[in-house]
Amino acid sequence: MSIKVQLSASLVHDAKSASEISGRSIPEQIEHWARLGKVAVENTDLPIDMLQDMFVSIEEVKAGNLNPYNFG
Repeated sequence: MSIKVQLSASLVHDAKSASEISGRSIPEQIEHWARLGKVAVENTDLPIDMLQDMFVSIEEVKAGNLNPYNFG
């Protein structure tokens, strides 16, 4: 489902800058921030850096960029 949302110019400006660095579109960057914020609120005991690393790991799995680790 997609809906129109009015956002402040400063948020869109910040998202534009961050999206250029991250390789996301502006809407994708805002969605990323929203998801990260939601997870941070739901998991206040976890550091934000750890949550960001988890998001990166999820994207790497989706992209097939990981190799299995062989124990022993």
